[in-house]
Amino acid sequence: MAEGGSEEKASGSAPAVFISYASRDAAIASSIVDHLEQHGLRCWLAPRDVKPGAQYADAIVAAINEAKGVVLLLSQDAVASSHVGREVERAASKHKPIIAFRIDAAPLNRALEYFLSESQWIDVPAIGMSAALAKLTQATAQAEAAKPVDLAKPIPRLGRRAKLVAGAAVVITVGVAVALGVHSWSKSRNVAQPPAAVAITDKSVAVLPFVDMSEKKDQEYFSDGLSEELIDMLTKVPELKVPARTSSFYFKGKQATIADIAKALGVTHVLEGSVRKSGNTLRITAQLIRVDTGYHVWSETYDRKLDDIFQIQDEIAKSVVNGLKVSVLGGTIPRATPTANHDAYMLYLQAKEMHYRGTLEDSRKAIEYLQKALEVDPDFSQGWLTLASFLAADYNLLNPRPHDETRELIYSALDHARKLEPSLLPIHVVMGRVLYEVDWSWAAADAELKQAIAFEPGNAEAHRLAGYLATTNGRFDEAVEQSEKAIEFDPLQPWNYIARGYAAYRSGRLAQAEANYRTALDLAPRSGKFHCLLGTVLITRGQLESALAEMEKEPAPRFHHVGVALALQMLGRRNESDKELKTAEQMFGDEMGYWIAIVYAARRDPDRAFAWLDRAFHAYGDGMTWIKGDPLLGSLVGDPRYKAFLQKMRLPE
Repeated sequence: MAEGGSEEKASGSAPAVFISYASRDAAIASSIVDHLEQHGLRCWLAPRDVKPGAQYADAIVAAINEAKGVVLLLSQDAVASSHVGREVERAASKHKPIIAFRIDAAPLNRALEYFLSESQWIDVPAIGMSAALAKLTQATAQAEAAKPVDLAKPIPRLGRRAKLVAGAAVVITVGVAVALGVHSWSKSRNVAQPPAAVAITDKSVAVLPFVDMSEKKDQEYFSDGLSEELIDMLTKVPELKVPARTSSFYFKGKQATIADIAKALGVTHVLEGSVRKSGNTLRITAQLIRVDTGYHVWSETYDRKLDDIFQIQDEIAKSVVNGLKVSVLGGTIPRATPTANHDAYMLYLQAKEMHYRGTLEDSRKAIEYLQKALEVDPDFSQGWLTLASFLAADYNLLNPRPHDETRELIYSALDHARKLEPSLLPIHVVMGRVLYEVDWSWAAADAELKQAIAFEPGNAEAHRLAGYLATTNGRFDEAVEQSEKAIEFDPLQPWNYIARGYAAYRSGRLAQAEANYRTALDLAPRSGKFHCLLGTVLITRGQLESALAEMEKEPAPRFHHVGVALALQMLGRRNESDKELKTAEQMFGDEMGYWIAIVYAARRDPDRAFAWLDRAFHAYGDGMTWIKGDPLLGSLVGDPRYKAFLQKMRLPE
């Protein structure tokens, strides 16, 4: 059924193929259309190609009549869809060639068996997605040229052995599938959308988490910290591609081969090693491996004192650069001036390890540990900058302190870092984040982020923040471009897909937004906010029951209550919505004003919606940076107060 799909603009001429699919398969359909259109094949996809004001059913009938063929995305949901059945019947009555692109082994009903008895079949489970897409491209091209295609085959019935083999073939780590560009289908058959394939350069390396070999296995924070420091150093080498920490650490504790990891991260080399720390004594082993040959480019064992940790890091980084034959300007890799105090450094590493856990309690502990580190060594510039970074990130994600208090703490830490080390490169990324998320100073944030990217082109966080900023200002194509850069350098970071989803959602590319949000959930199933974001897309696409189910899964209480209130309102269950909305207002009013305004906009209550937007504006509440282009505020756009609100936020109209 053509119930949804990508909102990309289609060719104005008659389409080569009409895409028929069930609404739950919308993301896959959109991905298939992207693939076909990249090969120059014109597609018709609803609602993308339904002209404004046209009758939906009339548009579908006309498109089938004009199309040279039909691609049926055949699945369990398609079999159950009456709309798909009518589209197939219409196509058969007009003698249109039908290509059945089968993505599961669901049995056909009698009507489909009849209408598809002479159709062409492409069986994805049997031949794999890559081969299936290649066959589909060939078949569609021949349909456009009005030539018969000899792809017909009987409907396969998978026996138990075949099912086991097919099942084993698709058991692959989600992260590997996403980063490799493998379109892996979950039970809901929504496709994860990786970036376009990028040629893998020889000058690329993933730094894997070093293994804690200490007797008590209690030094993981130290071994992880060493790995992260090496990533940060190597990222600053312009000619070298180095995946960011999130992606390199994604496979920690998972059963994945080095070859799988290298393919997933798009690198030719990996750096791995181990750390044994006992008191003030260190033994660090490191080896640089070219994955496709297994050749050890370089390896070394360091038996040193803890005093030498920064020298060891420098030596390892330099050996990697030399081993990959990469030139470094000035002959040295830039890095922050390290602390000379061991206790301060240990506290700093423990703070970072805690902060990565992502909970409010761990965040508070991380801040405490950093503050202790800075009490021990007030001249630790990287410690001050990290404190500012943590405070800014926590404000955006966890909202633990009021805006003004947070801002004062951040700028105090930044001032310390700048005075101690004016040339500290990462300060541009942190300043860009603060100016964007805390100050709402768009132009100043843009300048800082451009500097950050100029100094560190491989900094995924800088690209992601630049994508956020572009979305805020309505530059959606630029936002997608920056988000895809972030994905290139950090392919397993879920927030990079959220960033691309934000831009897609606000530019009307709903299937792409849904696919990106689902990818983020695949990578981080327990993350707060993600289910709520997915729910908003499903609401916009008219899939209200599915939206409510997503909102109910949301683990973050503030997003759970407001999300459920919104979904219930859209379903017409006002009394239940009132209860959830009241909870959201009483418990999270200061931080969730924007989202509460969305509920009132859905209720066609503009006065209360603008009142809550105004409250969110003064509180610098969550969501305000996404106001431009939000479909769920559509009922407010015609109100003069909306334009005035954009002006107040210094956003383009």
